[in-house]
Amino acid sequence: MLDEQTETPLVNIENLRVEFDTNDGLVVGVKDVSFHINSGETVCVVGESGSGKSISSLSLMRLVEFGGGRIANGTLSFQRASGETIDVSKTENQLMRQIRGNEIAMIFQEPMSALNPVFTIERQLSEGLRVHKKMSKAEARAQALELLKRVRIPEPEQRLKQYPHELSGGMRQRVVIAMALACEPRLLIADEPTTALDVTIQAEILALIDRLKRETGTAVLFITHDMAVVAQVADRVVVMFRGNKVEEGTVEEIFENPQHDYTKSLLSAVPKLGEMTGTTVPEPLRILGEAAPEKIVKPVGEDRVLLDVKNLTTRFPVKGGLLRRTVANVHAVEDVSFQIKAGQTLSLVGESGCGKSSCGRSILRLVEPLSGQVSLDGVDILALSPSELRAARADMQMIFQDPFSSLNPQMRLMEQVAEPIRNYKLATGSEVEDRVAQLFDRVELPRDFLLRYPHEMSGGQRQRVAIARALALNPKLIVADEAVSALDVSIQAQVLNLLIELQAELGISQLFISHDMAVVERVSHAVGVMYLGRIVEIGPRAAIFEDPRHSYTRALMSAVPVADPRRRKSERDLNFKPIPSPVHPIGYDAAPSVYDEVSPGHFVLQN
Repeated sequence: MLDEQTETPLVNIENLRVEFDTNDGLVVGVKDVSFHINSGETVCVVGESGSGKSISSLSLMRLVEFGGGRIANGTLSFQRASGETIDVSKTENQLMRQIRGNEIAMIFQEPMSALNPVFTIERQLSEGLRVHKKMSKAEARAQALELLKRVRIPEPEQRLKQYPHELSGGMRQRVVIAMALACEPRLLIADEPTTALDVTIQAEILALIDRLKRETGTAVLFITHDMAVVAQVADRVVVMFRGNKVEEGTVEEIFENPQHDYTKSLLSAVPKLGEMTGTTVPEPLRILGEAAPEKIVKPVGEDRVLLDVKNLTTRFPVKGGLLRRTVANVHAVEDVSFQIKAGQTLSLVGESGCGKSSCGRSILRLVEPLSGQVSLDGVDILALSPSELRAARADMQMIFQDPFSSLNPQMRLMEQVAEPIRNYKLATGSEVEDRVAQLFDRVELPRDFLLRYPHEMSGGQRQRVAIARALALNPKLIVADEAVSALDVSIQAQVLNLLIELQAELGISQLFISHDMAVVERVSHAVGVMYLGRIVEIGPRAAIFEDPRHSYTRALMSAVPVADPRRRKSERDLNFKPIPSPVHPIGYDAAPSVYDEVSPGHFVLQN
């Protein structure tokens, strides 16, 4: 790190205050925040939703004004490439247009809203290069292709012609990162850039940003709520809480000797890989400032198989040509078999596109499988008629990744949780209201939230409503598809504890779909690792985490960042090959999955 005494900071924020005029009066997003960033340095701003960390970064780009805010006080000094220092808060709009994307670039958290849906990926990547670097169309296209390769997007030539809606969330985020890196900016603002990414891609993106920083002297302002990512990339850390800076220090000081209670509680809520070594059942996280969670007792009847999946195969047609005929198939789920015992959790882990979500949806018949068997408590789910399937759905429920899109914005929360109870005639009249109120108690939401609408809740509160709705029919099986991936660490810890406690109390089985290995280690009895539609390794949690045998499982484990700045991953630790395409021509005959049992219940796919 550069010497702070002799080096003029690249960015110096002093006494920043940002205000918003709302219907309810004045809202202060950032109260009085000061910090600086040197060239070639990574400063991480951490805090939970609403702490003001994103507003601080948007102020540096002067984008906060486009969201109804204004910089009410403070100076935002930025040293340009020419050596001139300007106050961004008072700079003309014309000059800001030259600086944005060229000298200060930003990676936004939500890639779908950061990309223009009507332009191809090539056009969006080329735009900044042609405006700021004065490249020709051919030069810009060649550079755009190179950028996609750098962020490890498969089949980059094909991706250039595609539109944002044709890419997965992880791919869209990599495109946004490529756009930000295009002009090699002096300051890169990364606002939760890896929240939606798998551990392997996250590790490579973090290594990519770190390499750019070393090669070009780019400074990085990294905004995140993931403390493991902070430990991996930060030189210095700024902790924010409710619009104020509550602590600042080097990454070692913050992790090893936190001073503020809020910093301590943030660090205590982070599940750490390896914490569960030697245990056999999931354990709730101990959150600082809260009562110690009760010891989980093994549910009764855990040796009874509740869900039995055999040779499940799901494929999606790829249409092409003038007549939109099927020209190929996406082999999303290929010959998958596993069992879940009553009252236990099996977690499916793997990267985006590996088929884990398709597998969960196929089991519930939200997508129709091509072949296989799914037996839930002795009932053959795939043989049921539509009316029989509707009745069976009471026993199997799903918690979706994004609670906002799975809740109806025009219905009060009480009605949304009551809807399945009324549909299945489990209660009538005032009994329904009593039952919904009890469900709100169970997921620890105040009863006065019953009359609220989804937009009046935080993300964590909305996810609790989704859990309450899933519990409304007393299901035997819950499929949780990335149910905690978008939540702040303390909210994530509370929701994980809730799921673990509900399982012990009600004996519910869970299929937990995630890409967060530390979370999976915390909640699972058994783990299946998926790659290209197949389970490559499956077994008891301890066997998978303490004795991984498949090369892909080991690669996944090596990519997980650890919340300890003295155990950083180097680029040498990352050894990933590009993921082959799951698209195969019609008539392609996939080989069956054959496994070796390396220890009791621990199976590894034969290569």
